[in-house]
Amino acid sequence: MSIWWSLHLRRDAASVPLARRLLLGAMETAGVDPDISYDLSVALTEACANAVEHGGGAARGAPSEAYRVTAYLEGEKCRIEVADEGPGFPAAAGDRARPPVRPAPHDAEHGRGLCLIQELADHVHIDSRPGRNGAVVSFDKILKWRKGAPLMAV
Repeated sequence: MSIWWSLHLRRDAASVPLARRLLLGAMETAGVDPDISYDLSVALTEACANAVEHGGGAARGAPSEAYRVTAYLEGEKCRIEVADEGPGFPAAAGDRARPPVRPAPHDAEHGRGLCLIQELADHVHIDSRPGRNGAVVSFDKILKWRKGAPLMAV
């Protein structure tokens, strides 16, 4: 069995806990191990915070006031995608589509989100086309299940 849902959220800080609670509720109902659920909820929080903070701007000529979160629980894997229509990530030298993901300085107030997502997820993909389509951060994690979980993969 599989579950998927998609949210169209306003670029507002209040939308971040809403997405996180929906994910945690779906995972608890499905019977996903709480440690896996927690890791995914932190990664989702970071991806949503990036979309809220950086997801508006000049892509397609007008600022966007929304972003999209889609989650798929299928088989033994969960995939989450957070997409915005902002200016995208700054490109690494020589690579227009992939932003650099490097640790933030120890005294920085921001800049740890993508690194946290990479540490918490099994696979991370960042699609960014600065000035055109915004950014999509997607990440996967292999699920572990509680004993007797109603949606446990067979």
